[in-house]
Amino acid sequence: MKSLHALVHIVAVVSLTACASSGGGSNNSTVAPTPDPRVGLKPGLKDAGQASWNLRLINNTPPSEKFVGSTNSDLSFSQNYVIQGNYNGYEVWDVSKPSNPTLKAAYFCPASQSDVSVFRNLLFVSGEGTGGRLDCSAAGVHDSVSHERLRGIRIFDISDIANPKYIANVQTCRGSHTHTLVLDPNDPANVYVYVSGSAPVRSPSELPGCVRQSPDSNPNSSLFRIEVIKVPLAAPQTAAIVSSPRIFDSLTAPPQHAEMQQDIAEAKRVADSARAHGGFTVTLFGMERVLGPRFATPMLDSLVKTRGGTGTPTGADSANLRANVQGIIDKMFNLNRQRTGPNQCHDITVYPAIGLAGGACGGYGLLLDIRDVAHPRRIGAVADSNFSYWHSATFNNDGTKLLFSDEWGGGGQPKCRAFDKPEWGADAIFTVADGRMTFQSYYKMLAPQTANENCVAHNGSLIPIPGRDVMVQSWYQGGVSVFDWTDAAHPKEIAFFDRGPVDGTKPADGGTWSAYWYNGYIYSSEIARGLDVFELTPSGLISRNEIEAAKLVHLDYFNTQDQPKITWPASFVLARAYVDQLARSNGLSPERVKAVRHELDRAEKSQGQTRHDALTQLATALGQDAATSTDQAKVQKLAGVVTELANTAATGAQ
Repeated sequence: MKSLHALVHIVAVVSLTACASSGGGSNNSTVAPTPDPRVGLKPGLKDAGQASWNLRLINNTPPSEKFVGSTNSDLSFSQNYVIQGNYNGYEVWDVSKPSNPTLKAAYFCPASQSDVSVFRNLLFVSGEGTGGRLDCSAAGVHDSVSHERLRGIRIFDISDIANPKYIANVQTCRGSHTHTLVLDPNDPANVYVYVSGSAPVRSPSELPGCVRQSPDSNPNSSLFRIEVIKVPLAAPQTAAIVSSPRIFDSLTAPPQHAEMQQDIAEAKRVADSARAHGGFTVTLFGMERVLGPRFATPMLDSLVKTRGGTGTPTGADSANLRANVQGIIDKMFNLNRQRTGPNQCHDITVYPAIGLAGGACGGYGLLLDIRDVAHPRRIGAVADSNFSYWHSATFNNDGTKLLFSDEWGGGGQPKCRAFDKPEWGADAIFTVADGRMTFQSYYKMLAPQTANENCVAHNGSLIPIPGRDVMVQSWYQGGVSVFDWTDAAHPKEIAFFDRGPVDGTKPADGGTWSAYWYNGYIYSSEIARGLDVFELTPSGLISRNEIEAAKLVHLDYFNTQDQPKITWPASFVLARAYVDQLARSNGLSPERVKAVRHELDRAEKSQGQTRHDALTQLATALGQDAATSTDQAKVQKLAGVVTELANTAATGAQ
């Protein structure tokens, strides 16, 4: 959210930020309720209407006192704790009882976005805004150059998670909008952090070594690169940047689409009105925008100082700014340079088990080789004229697919209105083979939202349902959507939850920033309303056995940008989940499904050698079934689980 591309909404006068009754449908429903209950929900910050289908909200916990009214951002997980970033710092929630989270710590340390990740006793927090301070105070930083400013990564020791200790920081030239914690399978003594910074380059007077010129004029440029931080686990206070890979070299300007005509006309109307009342406007990405006080006020103050004056800016100062503001903004964000490819990533998702990473990098989706963790290199790149801002990436579990999300409108605009194109602000799904990405389809949450609800694709994670690619994803005020993309060409929504607008009369900050599965539940960071906890409910699209099999996967910690390889322990519930899937896909005949379920029940009730013999016989029969099944791979997976169970039974019988 609020990335460089989203200057569109940062400078606007109004900054945006994600049902009366529950959705219908029985427990065996395979068809979404009609009409969509997410449409027309009652607005309200604390009493908005709600709609759900195959997903149940079991708790909402509002933010603690110092975090009320400040944007909740991303989530990370450690043991029984959810760590929730916030523009005022971070909160730690004890979710030992998911239906009743309790506050363990509230660490006040303002900085945007405060994205978080965790490994063992270390917590990492991003800071990019110019107001973040090294001392974590709320005083802000008002000078253009200051040694009190923090833009980079903060490191905390959370050995005593109720009392975090701020032990180090690593400053970077463009700050840290987001970051990715990376584990090197060959280097257990260290962890690495990939830093994605999208802000303007700092002055070298503030941080020596920062260079604003482009690489073609200065090879030491701070642009067109990411930063890699090495963190020694035995001495995290010595963390430092060890490389700055230029993974964007030679990328040309990506194709782009124009904005909706309705938005262009509305932006002009707002800009005309602002100018008529003495406001300042600029043109960004082909549309007129109002320059809000966050930018205009310091610019006016700077003009006063330049002429040697003091006090309130004069009319002449305002006229001077009005005449030069476009050039100032162009220079500040390099908008007057010749168009090239992206010079930063928004998010990088690593998958160390397969040696790959997906980089959502402004105008491109990148495929990176990370086998040498400290020196990632680009091996593939895709662009798409339907994408506005490549925001985040997710691999499927076997690494054969890669999903990218598009944060059209920067996360602060309503991009799920009835007239918005379904290909814009959506997910793009690619297959991955031999280092190449091949486009398959788009997925977008299609319940029309109002003009007062910011809505676009945002952060999500896999749900570990065996044998399927299922993902939960945030859509800001579009709510939470769960969808199946096992068939990459035909993704399908299978569950959802949504609230009405925060405000029914005007745009207002709110909505779900991120939604992630962790140890049996879905946790969502609600921008204005706190922490939401959901659980999946069985339906004709997700069986109880599949949900219980997903709950078999237990992680000690989880950062969504660091994807672990998911494995499932052999169990009867895992076998039954595969049987349910074969029944749903007609991979086995109804008669054969019934017989397999009966044999599993019979084997589970037996013990020792009797169980071993029954399971061995069933595995042999399933091997024969696979030869004629329309879903041979799934039958083979089922046979493999049954064989493991048989071997375990044999061991127990000895």
